[in-house]
Amino acid sequence: MVTNRTIHHVIRVLKRTVRQWDEPVVGHYRDDPFTTLISCLLSLRTKDAVTRAASERLFRLARTPERMARLSVTTIERVIYPVGFYRTKAKTIRGVCRVLRDRYEGQVPADLEELLTIKGVGRKTANLVVTLAFRKPGICVDTHVHRISNRWGYVRTRTPEQTEMALRRRLPPRYWRLYNDLLVTFGQHLCHPTSPWCSRCPLERWCAKVGVRHSR
Repeated sequence: MVTNRTIHHVIRVLKRTVRQWDEPVVGHYRDDPFTTLISCLLSLRTKDAVTRAASERLFRLARTPERMARLSVTTIERVIYPVGFYRTKAKTIRGVCRVLRDRYEGQVPADLEELLTIKGVGRKTANLVVTLAFRKPGICVDTHVHRISNRWGYVRTRTPEQTEMALRRRLPPRYWRLYNDLLVTFGQHLCHPTSPWCSRCPLERWCAKVGVRHSR
């Protein structure tokens, strides 16, 4: 089980382990809050390769809220297909861009609570923008972070939002910003939702394997 005592070593091992793999696609846009926000919206329930290609196509058409807000929903749909729920995401992206244009003068807010007031922006997306693009403290919890943190036994929660709050109480603040990047990469390549590669895992000795029924 991962504990407060072992988490420091676990993070060190994770840093070494994930170097062999590419970082999550959203990390490629970390220098610009707007592209970070839009690529994160595209990435929800979509594989990285699909997200990467769709992001590149969309940003070739528009890289500012003002320009993207002028695109039709049909155009955005066509460009981002085949990301998951592309029709819903096209409407969300256009709506978000209009809010950024009309309410924030084309700028992405750097405040978590302010981001959450924008329709279509959830806690995962807001935290990712705050931590990646603005380099402010925050913990982005997606399915990988939620699953693995519970699998280790480090937290015991039922929802990603509960996991975020539990991690805010327990995880040392110096790990907050990098935690998502590490666990998403680790989860994509080794600690899979079903049948994880426990025989290859450098963290196997510390993992409580909560909920693991089959492994390789």
